[in-house]
Amino acid sequence: MNQYARQTQLLYQGHRIPGKMDEPEADALYLTSAFNVKDLDEMDFVYDGGGFAYNRTNNPNRTALANAMTYLEGGEDSIICGCGMAAITTALLMLVKPGDHILSDMTLYGETIDFMKMVLEKFGVEVTFLDFTRLEQVRAAIRPNTRVFYTETVSNPMMTVVDIRALAEMSHACGAKLVVDNTFTTSVMVRPLDLGADVVVNSLTKFYNGHSDCLAGSVTGSKELVKKAYDLQVLLGTNADAFTSWLVLRSLRTLDMRVKKQMDNAQKLAAALEHDPRIARVIHPSLASHPQHKLASEQFHGYGAMLSIVMADESREKMNAFMRRLDLVRYAMTLGGFRTTIAHPTTSSHGDLSEEERRKLGITFGLVRVSVGMEDVEDLIRDFREALSVYD
Repeated sequence: MNQYARQTQLLYQGHRIPGKMDEPEADALYLTSAFNVKDLDEMDFVYDGGGFAYNRTNNPNRTALANAMTYLEGGEDSIICGCGMAAITTALLMLVKPGDHILSDMTLYGETIDFMKMVLEKFGVEVTFLDFTRLEQVRAAIRPNTRVFYTETVSNPMMTVVDIRALAEMSHACGAKLVVDNTFTTSVMVRPLDLGADVVVNSLTKFYNGHSDCLAGSVTGSKELVKKAYDLQVLLGTNADAFTSWLVLRSLRTLDMRVKKQMDNAQKLAAALEHDPRIARVIHPSLASHPQHKLASEQFHGYGAMLSIVMADESREKMNAFMRRLDLVRYAMTLGGFRTTIAHPTTSSHGDLSEEERRKLGITFGLVRVSVGMEDVEDLIRDFREALSVYD
C-alpha cells in the first residue's frame, strides 16, 4: 500500500491482518456496524443467510449468544434483544394484533404491566389481569379472541409459582400461545418450553449475565415464532449490540456454578429469617409456608435465588435505617448479580401502580425484595440480623 498517501494509509493500515486467526481461545468480539463483501454474488450469498451484513440484522456475537440461549432453554431458535423489556415487548407485539385478548397473571414486573396497559391497550389489544395460581379463574376468563397467556415462572416480587404445564394445556385448548418470563429462575431451575410453553423470554441482564454490567434480553421458541419475532426486531431495532452479547456469553460459562450457589444461599437465608420476630413474613418457595411449595418442589430443580421479606413495622424511617445499617448488602435497581442486593418494589418496580393495586397484589411498604448472591451464607445471615436490630 506504499503507493497511497498518508491520509489514506491512516484509514487502512492494520485493517487486514495476515495469518490464520479463525480459532482464538477466547470468543472473538466483532465491533463493527457492517461487513464487507467482494462482489454482488457474495452479497447475495450473505443475504441468503451465508454470512453477516449489517449489525441491526445480524452479528456474530449476537448469533453466538442466541445459539447458546436456544440450547439452554431447549428451543429451536432465539433472538437477542437490547434488554429484558425489549424481549418482552417484541414477543408480545409478534403475537397479537388489534382486537386480540391477552390473559395475564396479575403479579408481574411492573413495567410489563405498564406496557400492556399503556401500549397494547392503546392499540386495541384487551388485557385481563388475574391470579394465575387460580386455574379455574383463568379458565373462566378465556374469550373467543384470547391469543396469549402471559406469566412469569416465579412472580416479581411476590414469588408466587404458577403451574406451567396446566397453563400450557389450557392455552393450547383455546388456540392461544403461552409466553413465560423465565428471568427469576433461568434454565438452571426450569425450562418452560419442556412443560409446554410456546415462547420463553428472559432478561439476560439478571442471572444469565450475573455481573451487573450490561443490559440484554432473549426470546426463545419454535423457528416459526422466532422468525416472526426476528422480522419485527429488525424493524423495531430492539437488538443487542455486539459487546453486550459478548459479555453475556462470557458470563454463561459460569451460570450453573453461580446460580446453584445463589439458590443454596437463598434457601438458607430464608430459613434463617423465617421466624425472626421483626419480620412478618418471608416469601421463598423452599419454605413449607409458601402457598405453592409443593408445586415448586415438583416443577423446579431448586427454589430460586430470589426471596421477599415483609417487615413487621412498615414505617419509612425504620426502612431507611435498616437499609443504611446493612453492611454487605446494598440497594440496587437490578437483580441476579453475584453480590446480594435488595429493592423496594413499592417505590421502584411497582411504583406506577396505585396503592389499591399494590395491596391487591400483596405488595406493602414493608416488603423488601432480596436477590441473593454468592457470599458466604453465614456472613449474609449476620448482615441481615444486625441490620434488623433497628426494629428492636
